[in-house]
Amino acid sequence: MSAVPGDELGWLDDGLVVVIGARGGLGAAFVRALRSRTDGPWVLALGRGSEPALDLLDEASIAQAAGWVQSERDARQRPVRLVIDATGWLHGDGRLPEKSWRQLDAAHLAHNFAVNAIGPALLMKHLLPLLPRQGRSVFATLSAKVGSIGDNQLGGWYGYRAAKAALNQLVRTASIELARSHPQAVCVAVHPGTVETALSAPFSRSGLTVRPPDEAAARLLGVVSQLMPQRSGRLIDHGGEDLPW
Repeated sequence: MSAVPGDELGWLDDGLVVVIGARGGLGAAFVRALRSRTDGPWVLALGRGSEPALDLLDEASIAQAAGWVQSERDARQRPVRLVIDATGWLHGDGRLPEKSWRQLDAAHLAHNFAVNAIGPALLMKHLLPLLPRQGRSVFATLSAKVGSIGDNQLGGWYGYRAAKAALNQLVRTASIELARSHPQAVCVAVHPGTVETALSAPFSRSGLTVRPPDEAAARLLGVVSQLMPQRSGRLIDHGGEDLPW
């Protein structure tokens, strides 16, 4: 398992970490990495199969899960230092990303936006208020380089690209509001690269760097651990570099 040097994650050790999508390939890797630390942070793993369950398509379940996080925070007297949204949807139910406008479908587009943009926006609505008003904290949601409008040179993947672009704007907007009340907090969209998971499996072509989930999680934890408030609201890749909008 790839590991993040202990001193990089030391800022988390007095707090709570919330991982959403904790049973997915990358989400589970985040949980493993964080729970492997002796005397490390208390990790709350949430998803559709957790208790309480959190379903991005059901705001009531998000609100209930946020209430549970708040109760855990208060009972354990630990601040919420890090929230990682490791959710995302690219294909499923017989549907693959569109190669042409001829394949555009309203239901497919709506589902892309529901999972990849609206769901994370509702996570911000209910979880950003739980971050400490003073002290370091980070909300990081998984975006994708293909959501960059400036970097789009190939076309295709209409719904996924558009939903991730919308997510990037939502993160940027939320970061501005967050800074007014939480000056040391960071709200970012992060690009993990291509990870060896079910989401990317059909598209892992020869010559593309594909990382195991544990390595990808360690890289991203290292990146978010270096983020300062001045970089809040940006789209950042797994190497710590800003990506264009």
